[in-house]
Amino acid sequence: MRHTHTETRRAAEQRSQEMGDRKGPRRRNEPGETPGRRRPGGRAGAPAEGARPPSAPPGSRRPLPRSLAARPGYFYAWTPDTRLGRQRRRPRRGRAGPGRASGPHVRPRVAGAARAMEPGCPPPCGCCERVVLNVAGLRFETRARTLGRFPDTLLGDPVRRSRFYDGARREYFFDRHRPSFDAVLYYYQSGGRLRRPAHVPLDVFLEEVAFYGLGGAALARLREDEGCPLPTERPLPRHAFARQLWLLFEFPESSQAARVLAVVSVLVILVSIVVFCLETLPDFRDDRDNPGLAAVAAAGPFPARLNGSSPVPGPPPRLPFDDPFFVVETLCICWFSFELLVRLAACPSKTAFFKNVMNLIDFVAILPYFVALGTELARQRGVGQPAMSLAILRVIRLVRVFRIFKLSRHSKGLQILGQTLRASMRELGLLIFFLFLGVVLFSSAVYFAEVDRADSHFTSIPESFWWAVVTMTTVGYGDMAPVTVGGKIVGSLCAIAGVLTISLPVPVIVSNFSYFYHRETDDEEAGMYSHVDTQPCGPLEGKVNGGLVDPEVSELPPPLWAPPGKHMVTEV
Repeated sequence: MRHTHTETRRAAEQRSQEMGDRKGPRRRNEPGETPGRRRPGGRAGAPAEGARPPSAPPGSRRPLPRSLAARPGYFYAWTPDTRLGRQRRRPRRGRAGPGRASGPHVRPRVAGAARAMEPGCPPPCGCCERVVLNVAGLRFETRARTLGRFPDTLLGDPVRRSRFYDGARREYFFDRHRPSFDAVLYYYQSGGRLRRPAHVPLDVFLEEVAFYGLGGAALARLREDEGCPLPTERPLPRHAFARQLWLLFEFPESSQAARVLAVVSVLVILVSIVVFCLETLPDFRDDRDNPGLAAVAAAGPFPARLNGSSPVPGPPPRLPFDDPFFVVETLCICWFSFELLVRLAACPSKTAFFKNVMNLIDFVAILPYFVALGTELARQRGVGQPAMSLAILRVIRLVRVFRIFKLSRHSKGLQILGQTLRASMRELGLLIFFLFLGVVLFSSAVYFAEVDRADSHFTSIPESFWWAVVTMTTVGYGDMAPVTVGGKIVGSLCAIAGVLTISLPVPVIVSNFSYFYHRETDDEEAGMYSHVDTQPCGPLEGKVNGGLVDPEVSELPPPLWAPPGKHMVTEV
């Protein structure tokens, strides 16, 4: 068989030599010249068409020609042809990877993106690149053009995104909350629609939104959907001394001295309320509260006579300045006035100061003292009518009860209750409206049912309003009760309607209270923890919530909400 193979090879060489003699003498390749056919009209020594350049190693890929540029997945490879003793270019089908394809028709590969050209996509365009995102072990794939819809965000900016790139796995790795990323990715896919997953807590989702930097517009829409108010932004005074005073009296959590001052203020408020209650006891009550006794006391120290005999000596009238309750009240008012004046002098905005409800309560709390003091001084001088002065004093003393609301400045529970009532104004309005309808309806019905009875307590419809209110609220004092059968039927219907009317809006109010209460407790717990830094590459120039902040990119938006008593503080 070896002899046959040798003869076959010699016959092939002989036929090749005969064909060369027919076409003329065959030109030898010059040293360094690549063997191959000459192109028609080509110059001598030029590389033949399809020949591999000397610098191209065997098996290296070449860019696609224009005829196959639009066909995805094709590239050229230089393969040796041992039968003809030369190398030729053959089209081979396969996937172009990094280092396999280069040239003007191939766009440089983006880190972490898989090459996937669409038929209608021009070669230099990279919008069809697939980006692999790994969020705490869960892989997501999307296109670069999807993330590029929002270039100001963390995922939409290639520069900021590249800092989280894992070169070993060719993906972006984020050690963040996985269930929240579904909504974040949907934000890019839907063109700006942000929806919180039902199983993700609001505070956790807000941290993720702030980390990925979705922007203030998305946060505003999310706040509107969730029904969450923005934190109140309270400016600070510009001068250092005024700023220290403002923090000392307005923010009890700012320093230890502010906490001590808050405790002193609470004690003064409690003492003032105790004095207000104790001075109404019969043992401490002043006769000046009774106009008749006050007139008798003003007549002289011996106004009374028994059976025409000599006057009986009575107790001399006590001056208000000698009253211990008045002294304690004066000390409390001095503290309240000092506190109010200091905060007024140090506040950054006088207009905002007088618009604050708490400041108005502080002003109303100290106003009755000065009015009562002026009225008492005028009465001692004999100016004005005693009865009118006593009526004014009674009204003014009643206003002193509003001092109890000063405790809301230092009590988180009262602040939560106030926010609950403010958020439930619509439900409270509906409750009052339903009660009003029921009172008018059932008071009229019970009046006409009991009008024929001589011993009836329901003498008129307005007189029946009290019975309807007491019955609908299920209190039932028993001072007014129907006697007839029709009146008892109306009373039964009134009680049932009252239970149904009150029970409908109450769950909404309770839900609002639970929401504000848990929001306060969750914020206190969140302040004890901090998210881990997910940045794998070197130190950053700035970090917010464990995330990334570039110097040329504006800071991430502030938190969506602040709990009761928590405020954003900015310097003006």
